[in-house]
Amino acid sequence: MRYPQGGGLTDAERAGRERVRLQAVASFEAGEKNREVAAALRVAGRSVERWRRQWREDGLAGVASKGSPGQPRLSDAQMHRLKRELDCGPLAHGWADQRWTLARVKTLIGRLFHISYTVEGTWRLLRRHGWSWQQPARRAIERDEDAVENVAAGGLAAGKSTAAVNNAWVVFEDEAGQSMTPPRARTWGRQGITPVVRVRGRGSGRVSMAGMTCYKPGEQSRLIYAIREYRGRKDEPKGFGWKDYRDLIIRAHIQLGGPIVLVWDNLRTHLVAPLREFFEANAAWLTVFQLPTYAPDLNPQEGVWPLVKCGIGNLAAADLRQVTRAVKRKLKMLQYRPETIDGCLAATGLTLNG
Repeated sequence: MRYPQGGGLTDAERAGRERVRLQAVASFEAGEKNREVAAALRVAGRSVERWRRQWREDGLAGVASKGSPGQPRLSDAQMHRLKRELDCGPLAHGWADQRWTLARVKTLIGRLFHISYTVEGTWRLLRRHGWSWQQPARRAIERDEDAVENVAAGGLAAGKSTAAVNNAWVVFEDEAGQSMTPPRARTWGRQGITPVVRVRGRGSGRVSMAGMTCYKPGEQSRLIYAIREYRGRKDEPKGFGWKDYRDLIIRAHIQLGGPIVLVWDNLRTHLVAPLREFFEANAAWLTVFQLPTYAPDLNPQEGVWPLVKCGIGNLAAADLRQVTRAVKRKLKMLQYRPETIDGCLAATGLTLNG
């Protein structure tokens, strides 16, 4: 939602309007007509008429801006407090959900400072101080923010040091799945008529994906993956087991041609005894680090899955095999785009140096 510009302008906006008025005065003095001035300055004809009338009555002083009637009514200290209270979230102020709306911010300003703002004025106030209408990211309540902050600030230093000493690859692993129902993707359609994507409502099955983004200073980043189909048949495994992860790690070791520092999450299958025994038996080339619980934003492989699912948006698949082909094709494309894989690492805020 956008509101028209008006009161509460920034210094740059006020200076721009003042320049337009001065240009209009210069045009009046040159004898130009109102229609010509309005076209040249791209302003409304009525504004030019008003400025000319003020110029005739009071000269340049009459045309000069009297100042914006919408100057900020909150002091710097009050604005600082408002930002702090907004950062606490709507839950801390009695609302059941976690959405800041203009009406709620307006109400909060009234509660804190006993100052009445309009909804439009609240929008301008927030925009002026660097706030915008955004789609929030979701975080699990059980997430340990201290542990996440530790990793982001260098908590993987031991793993990076191990990789540097052993000339090893740092490998991030994660899993995802895709059913017959495709992700919804934006598409063009007639205004007022919501586009309808027809997909099969019958049929079961799921495509499981396990991927590894692999990084090493001085080397081209790599993507290694494995695919498994589940068709709902009796005794058919639904996803990856510990042996599949073991085989994927071995394959990565062979393809990368060197030691590996494996970084992954706390999935139950990752913690089973057979895998721990495998790690101990191959400690010469394999070191494993666990990410904090509920911290997908620290795993670059998590950034690969949206790219894959975006590529199959609105896919009207006839069967599970077609979904599998589409997933493989997108993953294959990403393998030839190391700059995209590098971007997934940059999005986490982690670095391989230091």
